[in-house]
Amino acid sequence: MAEVAQAQKTESGLSPDHPDVSTEHVENANELGSVQIHNSVIAAITRVAALKIDGVIELSGGLVDGLAGMIGKKTGDRGIRVEFEDSAVTIEIHVVLAFGVRIPHVAWQLQTEIRKAVEQMTGKPVKAVNVVVQGVRMPAPPAPVEEHGA
Repeated sequence: MAEVAQAQKTESGLSPDHPDVSTEHVENANELGSVQIHNSVIAAITRVAALKIDGVIELSGGLVDGLAGMIGKKTGDRGIRVEFEDSAVTIEIHVVLAFGVRIPHVAWQLQTEIRKAVEQMTGKPVKAVNVVVQGVRMPAPPAPVEEHGA
């Protein structure tokens, strides 16, 4: 009977251990208690790792993120979707790259660096990092440097 109630809570989006916490959290439990990592934390780690890669201009959300932005979704999560399957993390990231970069090379770097950062910081295995290139753009020219003459 308890197993049925637990399955119903999991299907309803509630954590079986903490009914007040949604399953959008990654939980690690031990004898000291539990540690919960929210999807937005993994999205933040993903964002920082992605923007460190040369050739990545910005993260870009699709239509759903655009609509969510109109109703108040945090812009820090735009362009990133985090899902949990069998205690592993799957990440989808939408990017705009600099015109002229080798797209497969930059995508491979994104997959590698995001996986490494998320696994190191959360201890959770990353099943996949799916990169969706939304567009390419000329990088912004550097700001002119003013020289002060004597």
